[in-house]
Amino acid sequence: MKKSLLLILFLLTGLSAFAHLGSISGMVHDGATNLPLKGVTVQLSAQGKATMTNELGQYRFEGLVAATYKVELSHVGFKAQILEVTVRDDKTEFVKTLLSNTEVELSEVVVSSQRAHDQQLINGVDIKLRPITNSQEILRMVPGLFIGQHAGGGKAEQIFLRGFDLDHGTDIRLTVDGMPVNMVSHAHGQGYADLHFVIPELVKGVDFKKGPYTTDKGNFATAGWADFRTKDALEKSFVKLEAGQYDSYRAVAGIDLLGQKGKAHNQSAYIASEYSFTNSYFDNPQHFNRLNLTGKYHGHVAPNTNLTLTASTFWSKWNHSGQIPDRAVDSGLIGFYGSVDPTEGGETSRTNFNAQLVTVTPSNYVIKNQLFYSNYNFELYSNFTFFLEDSLNGDQIRQKEKRNLYGYNGSISKQHYLGKSSWTTTLGIQYRHDFTNRTELSHTMNRTVTLDPYMLGNVNELNAAVYADELIQVTDRFTVNAGVRVDYFRDQYKDLLEQPATTKHASDAIVSPKLNFYYTFNPRLQLYLNSGKGFHSNDTRVVVPQGGKQILPGAYGSDFGMIFKPFPKMLINAAAWYLWMQQEFVYVGDAGVIEPSGKSKRQGLDLSVRYQLSKVLYADVDISSAKPRALGEQEGMNYLPLAPVLTSTGGLSLQMPNGFSGSLRYRYMANRPANEDNSIVAKGYVVNDAQLNYARKNYNLGLSVQNLLNTKWKETQFATLSRLKNEATPVEEIHFTPGTPFFARLSLTVSF
Repeated sequence: MKKSLLLILFLLTGLSAFAHLGSISGMVHDGATNLPLKGVTVQLSAQGKATMTNELGQYRFEGLVAATYKVELSHVGFKAQILEVTVRDDKTEFVKTLLSNTEVELSEVVVSSQRAHDQQLINGVDIKLRPITNSQEILRMVPGLFIGQHAGGGKAEQIFLRGFDLDHGTDIRLTVDGMPVNMVSHAHGQGYADLHFVIPELVKGVDFKKGPYTTDKGNFATAGWADFRTKDALEKSFVKLEAGQYDSYRAVAGIDLLGQKGKAHNQSAYIASEYSFTNSYFDNPQHFNRLNLTGKYHGHVAPNTNLTLTASTFWSKWNHSGQIPDRAVDSGLIGFYGSVDPTEGGETSRTNFNAQLVTVTPSNYVIKNQLFYSNYNFELYSNFTFFLEDSLNGDQIRQKEKRNLYGYNGSISKQHYLGKSSWTTTLGIQYRHDFTNRTELSHTMNRTVTLDPYMLGNVNELNAAVYADELIQVTDRFTVNAGVRVDYFRDQYKDLLEQPATTKHASDAIVSPKLNFYYTFNPRLQLYLNSGKGFHSNDTRVVVPQGGKQILPGAYGSDFGMIFKPFPKMLINAAAWYLWMQQEFVYVGDAGVIEPSGKSKRQGLDLSVRYQLSKVLYADVDISSAKPRALGEQEGMNYLPLAPVLTSTGGLSLQMPNGFSGSLRYRYMANRPANEDNSIVAKGYVVNDAQLNYARKNYNLGLSVQNLLNTKWKETQFATLSRLKNEATPVEEIHFTPGTPFFARLSLTVSF
């Protein structure tokens, strides 16, 4: 009896003490825009407690005994702050903090267990040190990712990552503010991802992860994914003018519509536009025109609710010189920058609407809702084989489509605490529906005459998904992430060439589990093991005639890596990885299409190093090696065409306090097989770029130089069977698009 009374007394005493505990509730804002800052690391000094700010810039510590605490706030590119907050019994102390921009100090970058699963230290540093200067630089912000342009700038770039020739996006998922960029069942190629509707000056950051390890990323996220975040607010209105060689001109303007009045009410709105023109360095003038217009509103519509509305429209038209064969250049038939079919070219446009609503309830549930819509048009004329199929009129083809894309992303998440442990549960739902009208592949001549329609039809493709994700911080060092998603696809194709037109259907579903482990030894070292299953969908026009076979081939991957700071001013990210694919895509040059093949595997090593040499000088290097092979093929006949085996990028970045800044960079790609037996080799290259800027309070002068050493190089290469006009027999060899020669541009930016 006495023991029972003592136990009851002990419990009552404990509950009484707990009832008198206090808490700290805070909000962190960007001092320049007064908008909330997400992802700020917040720590209680000497307490072993840390957290991150949510989408509304909020954080909270509960269960604190009455005392004075030191609250440390840090974020890449912002000046760290330490606050003293006195907590009283039964009280919640509210703190609002403004963080100001500052020069990047690698010594202040912390390897945090709180953000283990989404830690992007490398990218956060790069964004601050290497401002994006053109559309292509957006993609290069992902370490190890290479791009190649084979239509002079108007067509989406060819992408290379982790031993993949990703074509235009088949195995990498690209989004902008959560809105999909990849196009399913596209007229030119599966997963076609054209990012040129993004004005580069509006990019705030890039979230990315290599491999299929993130639960809320579905279709195409096998080699990896990247989400480009645009600015919610402009610090100042600006006008930028550029002029360069080869009749190259560009004008960009961004206007802050609300100014200080909007900042005072945590609102922002701006409109921005871009126009560019160039004839480029090809013998055949490109007459490239591009126009972009973007408007964005961001603000509090309720105390704990943010609304973001974005609208944009984009149009582009160009001529291009196409891929040319080695023999045509070697024989003197055309020059290195010449063209076999000078009538190639294209036109494309895209109009987007994107609405995002984020709410944090009084119970700390984070609810996200997103609706998006795109109207997309595409028309491309290409000639890969010249006179192989039609010796009289040539082999030019037209690929054309009109598309409407609708979608929704929604999720609800809640973070729970138990002592020093915490776990975050997220449930989500996603929906995407694509309708194309008269998706076409036709044989044409001179871009004006249609000789023969090969394919013509309407695509109706639906993708619905649900997912659940659990992020558990078991201790202040050990974090586990587990998740699963289920995707359902329904494909419908109406063949307009058949009389009468016929409609066929196919459907399938796929389950994708994920499991990731992170162990943070200290603020300088973290080890991680990622594993998961992903997939890419196949083209509706391929799977429907097959009765739905191989709609959703899976990909199984694993990464073992580390984030390491051996010295205060050095940051290293290294990983060994493996990826097995149920189905590979292979480029078929004589048809100008992508078609499915067999199983494959890839394994390799990634290394990224960032080092602050002095207060003003930074060095970086990324190295990626891969061994890509087809499975089930004879040794020596199992190479994956055009898959990169060794790439590296790096450079020096300078940030002077007197306003001067600049960078000197290199890109290296090693020789790689161009066909299955490696008898044809795509030659590697090294290219150097440079940039110099001088900034004052209200203006910025810039000089950028691509290919500083004027190297003659081949940017994209294919082993293609083709026949020139007077040839009796076809020849298979390298066909290429020449890379940029020395190309200098001057820019002037005025802020007001």
